[in-house]
Amino acid sequence: MSTTAKLYTLNLTNTKTYLFAAIFIVGNLLLPQLAHLVPQGGFIFLPIYFFTLIAAYKYGIHVGLLTAILSPLANSLLFGMPPVAVLPAIIIKSVILAIAAAFVAKRFSKVSLVGILLAILAYQVIGTGIEWAMTQNFAAAVQDFKIGLPGMLIQLVGGYFVLKTLAKV
Repeated sequence: MSTTAKLYTLNLTNTKTYLFAAIFIVGNLLLPQLAHLVPQGGFIFLPIYFFTLIAAYKYGIHVGLLTAILSPLANSLLFGMPPVAVLPAIIIKSVILAIAAAFVAKRFSKVSLVGILLAILAYQVIGTGIEWAMTQNFAAAVQDFKIGLPGMLIQLVGGYFVLKTLAKV
């Protein structure tokens, strides 16, 4: 399934880059708060990545990277989640997601379930490998695959429908 869409690559000199990044960062602040109402909700739903996926796919690498880096930092500073100890792994995965989503969107030039799935798999597989190398803890590194599958499905299906809705904008 795919749909044609207006996809953008906003540069760092465009004020819209910062406006859209701010909007997606707010989304990445609010969604984790909702997810954390469920026990282990952050681990299950992986909410910190959702709007990073949307930002990078729809508006390009710069909006995606700003969202990927600033969302976890702001969440940690404001709410203590994620804890500082896991921030590096989360930021690395977020950056990989932003790069993968922007690349796939540019390559496919449309909203595509396959494209979104490739972006999700890229950040999870590469990010898991990097996290394992950083922590030397395989169990912690594969945690997203053990209990985060619902979150990846939400990213895939929810991301597709949000991007499809934004396709005309």
